[in-house]
Amino acid sequence: MSRNLLTFAPACRFTGLHRLQKKVLARMNKMQRNCGLLVLMTSPITALADGQSLRNDTIVEKTHYLQEVTVTETRRHHEVTSTAPLHILDRKEMLSLGVTDIADALHRIPGVTLRDYGGAGGMKVVSVRGFGAKHTGVSYDGIALSDCQSGEIDLSRYSLDNVEQLSLVIGDNDDIFIPAKNASTPALLNIQTIGLPTGDTRPHLTAQLKAGSFGYVSPFLRYEQNLSDKFAFSAAGEYTYAENDYPFELRNISIVTHERRTNSRMNAGHGELNFVWNADAFNRLGGKIYYYDNDRQLPGQVRYYTDLNKEMLHDRNFFGQLQYQTHNRTGWSLKWNGKFNWNASIYKDPLYSGGVNDASYWQREAYTSAAVLYAPSEQWAFDYSADYSFNNLNSVAFRTINTRPYRHTLLQSATAKYRNGRLTALARLLHSTYLNDAKDGEGARNMRRLSPSLSLSYRLVPDRDLYVRVSYKNIFRAPTFNESYYYHYGSTDLLPETTDQYNIGVTWRNGGSESRLSALLTVDGYYNHVRDMIVAVPQNMFVWTCVNVGKVNAVGADLTATATWRPADKHSLQLSGTYSYQQAENRTNPESPYYGNQIAYVPLHTGSVALGWENPWVSLSLHGSGISNRWTNNQHYEGTLVDGFWDTGLTAYRTFHWGRQQVEARFDLKNLFNAQYEIVRLYPMPGRSWQATISYQF
Repeated sequence: MSRNLLTFAPACRFTGLHRLQKKVLARMNKMQRNCGLLVLMTSPITALADGQSLRNDTIVEKTHYLQEVTVTETRRHHEVTSTAPLHILDRKEMLSLGVTDIADALHRIPGVTLRDYGGAGGMKVVSVRGFGAKHTGVSYDGIALSDCQSGEIDLSRYSLDNVEQLSLVIGDNDDIFIPAKNASTPALLNIQTIGLPTGDTRPHLTAQLKAGSFGYVSPFLRYEQNLSDKFAFSAAGEYTYAENDYPFELRNISIVTHERRTNSRMNAGHGELNFVWNADAFNRLGGKIYYYDNDRQLPGQVRYYTDLNKEMLHDRNFFGQLQYQTHNRTGWSLKWNGKFNWNASIYKDPLYSGGVNDASYWQREAYTSAAVLYAPSEQWAFDYSADYSFNNLNSVAFRTINTRPYRHTLLQSATAKYRNGRLTALARLLHSTYLNDAKDGEGARNMRRLSPSLSLSYRLVPDRDLYVRVSYKNIFRAPTFNESYYYHYGSTDLLPETTDQYNIGVTWRNGGSESRLSALLTVDGYYNHVRDMIVAVPQNMFVWTCVNVGKVNAVGADLTATATWRPADKHSLQLSGTYSYQQAENRTNPESPYYGNQIAYVPLHTGSVALGWENPWVSLSLHGSGISNRWTNNQHYEGTLVDGFWDTGLTAYRTFHWGRQQVEARFDLKNLFNAQYEIVRLYPMPGRSWQATISYQF
């Protein structure tokens, strides 16, 4: 499946080959200056990219078919020109930064707060700029992932070995040809897997083995091939086993003891099948089948004087998705998505008081989306997208969710985009409808809202990559099934949480990918406001109820800086860093003693830095990330402050080539200085550890 941002494909008519060549080359040179690298491929061509089309108004006698032209925007250029904050990490950069998994990658992105429950098998969820994890969407190859029960996506399920690029969009990005669901959250994390091969019909194989501390071993295998010039497929599989019995320090006031995590074994695997069929120059069909299985022990919170625990969790997830895309010479394009998702969560605790605690949940989703793009000129583009999904949940758990709730969701977005030489402006209106009911009880209230957004980017100096961007987005979040239906916790009367986010920023780039010295700088300031925030309040010692009483204001700033120096061929030195300031305060009740407190688990300061040296011998990366102190609750009770930390790592790697074959060897030393810290209170993170990787490709 092509990973290019701009693809051209109509038939061109002209009177003389030389005359057309001059026109096409002139247009290519202009687009190359604005967008990036030009790559030539094979087949008849037309223009489609980000809602832009290349119009051909020359009508002549003879028809000649040109080779397809693919224009690929450079990654850094897209970051600089975006109308809203956009942070991208591609496969090459993740290697040079010493990134080992998706959670590690997110530590290198400003504005991100990660909840990590420790070790290879610990759940990992992400929130952005003071918004909770339920407000952060995650898409997998362009189609959003979902969890109707909790509203949070566990990122530990997705392997970095099969990922080509991670990108985080805060607000609305320039790409308007997307499903409405992808625009329905304040922030969206895009996971883009490795694309299918192009240009040959040879088989391609990647075999990889990872091994590391605490019984960690993970083999990975990927096979891909073009069966013809129109059809390609790939199959990937991964298995991970880890004991996760890492040591940690347990502090009880002045007493410090040395312990080990127990009941932490994980036994997980996932597989994917992908295909793409390019029927002709204007029509493409792609699909994916995904299955994940994780049978693991849960170590739970650290408790004083005992490590007895036998909790088990068996997660299974299957989804299949299809995507069809077509476009024509008149500026019209259509994108259709379809998906079915099934998820099972089986929890058991044999030590539960009164007998075995057995909590099993099954959720299903049927989803379809259609987006129509019209680009009448190079300056204007319009998109209408409509999404429908059906979600339901059932459980055999006693006193949890036994009403069998379900929900119909209809999302519609209308978007207009204007771009000239220096200005890009985007306006979107999203209409959301949520229809709730339950088979065995009362359904939650129905919800309908209209949500506007506006963003723009302006080039301050002609012929210089210096831009200012301003954006506003209003959006809301419907309550999850847990918040609406969970026994002695949920409420069917909840209103949705409404959010407003404002951003102003400056982006600057100097030099390109081939320059001896290049630099990139982005600075963004923001203000976020959340109304009708859902919080759980106690009715008595045993009964809690979710209510809409919360308000949160967040003020902050994000900064990224990267500088690359290439002193000689095959040598480069890169220094990069990020910093975030997040002041996210409780603004619910001015009379409350907790008014103005920092929101739970939101640090005031986060940052990362990496120094990488690429060379023909052994490339090295020294990197670190850390966060400041944070509270585990909004009340800031004594003893609930979690200390900040700084985690340093070292990576060494080298690639060997023998003709078409390639072997890559890599060694990671994690937590170099053996820092003892927690991201989530009473869930200690591993200390110093190592990981070795050997990968073979042909």
